[in-house]
Amino acid sequence: MGYQEMGVSLMPYALRLTGYDRHWAEDVVQETLIRAWRNASRLDPRPNLLRAWMCTVARRVVIDDRRSRQARPYEVEEAHEDYVSVPDPADQTVSAMVIHRALDKLPEAQRQVIQETYLRGRTVNEVADMLGVPPGTVKSRMYHGVRALRRSLSDRSM
Repeated sequence: MGYQEMGVSLMPYALRLTGYDRHWAEDVVQETLIRAWRNASRLDPRPNLLRAWMCTVARRVVIDDRRSRQARPYEVEEAHEDYVSVPDPADQTVSAMVIHRALDKLPEAQRQVIQETYLRGRTVNEVADMLGVPPGTVKSRMYHGVRALRRSLSDRSM
């Protein structure tokens, strides 16, 4: 197995490790391949063992990256004073009103599961127990309710 094939097979794993950050995953794969190349004489060439070694290295690269990001403060450029924006609480109030109106248009069953899960932070199982319905019913109501909300909100933005 060449380095190209190893990188291709490692990419989905690196994507999962990085929370699907493609650029970071590419960096992880590249660093893993560099380490494999540097240690080629010491590695077991059997595909399963080589892949396990590479997955371990990729996981360690991600862990090291996370630690270094936490250790160093995030650098940002100073904002030019002409470009500094101040959040307007009126925007948040208007958005809340628009969402509230869109929620009011939903059927009661859909509105209730969305309010309980998204706004009150309850799990699907908790809402199912509370309403006396199966968890699948709660998921279905959430799915259809969220789709209806998106349609309603996107219609407003046009």
